[in-house]
Amino acid sequence: MSKVSTKYQITLPRDLARSHHILPGEDVVFEEAGSALYLRRGPAETNADSVEGRLASFDRASQRQEARNRAYPASLKSSAGRGWTRDELYQR
Repeated sequence: MSKVSTKYQITLPRDLARSHHILPGEDVVFEEAGSALYLRRGPAETNADSVEGRLASFDRASQRQEARNRAYPASLKSSAGRGWTRDELYQR
């Protein structure tokens, strides 16, 4: 059971916070539904939650991978430099 302070603050019990993976400093949202009040983790919706946000994150990750592939030396990409191929490892 929690009490409301004179500043209208409440304390979330540790066991309840841990069971719902709520960390100190994390944002929570209060929502009204009739006579009930619900507490939910995080903001209502972030850009990362939207389809456009997820697609933008995927595009950025793809660009980072392409940059890594360009920066990786060509001599290391082939098996010629190491003296064996991947297929040789699986042949008996």
